[in-house]
Amino acid sequence: MSLKVKIDAAIKTAMLAKEQTRLLALRSIKSLILLEATKEGGNGDLSEDSEMKILNKAAKQRRDSLEIFKQQGRADLAEKEQAELSVIEEFLPKQLSAEELEAKIREFVAQVGAAGPQDMGKVMGVATKGLAGLADGKAVSETVKKILAGG
Repeated sequence: MSLKVKIDAAIKTAMLAKEQTRLLALRSIKSLILLEATKEGGNGDLSEDSEMKILNKAAKQRRDSLEIFKQQGRADLAEKEQAELSVIEEFLPKQLSAEELEAKIREFVAQVGAAGPQDMGKVMGVATKGLAGLADGKAVSETVKKILAGG
């Protein structure tokens, strides 16, 4: 079942249950999907990979906004972003825990034969492809730095 079909079903459920915050988040995801599917050069269909990129981008935007709102002491806006992020995360694959992420990155470090911080580019290239959709890019980068620094 495509992401668009899942989102449409979830929108109907949210409308019937009168869940406004959930409905807002679902509609924003649907909007992103429709924009991507109908952009110039598109054929109207999205691959599963494209759908995951859209969701990851939306989740990252919400996380960034959430962090900013927390720093500025705007609990009302932070709460709204957190609620929308929770809805988006329902449609994303399960994220790796910190321990699982570190184990995977250690495998990538061994695979490319990285010896220190100067090899970060090599490891990041392999890690971002291998962990696409499973971990946040910022967490991957921080973990790679820590491991290559001797952590």
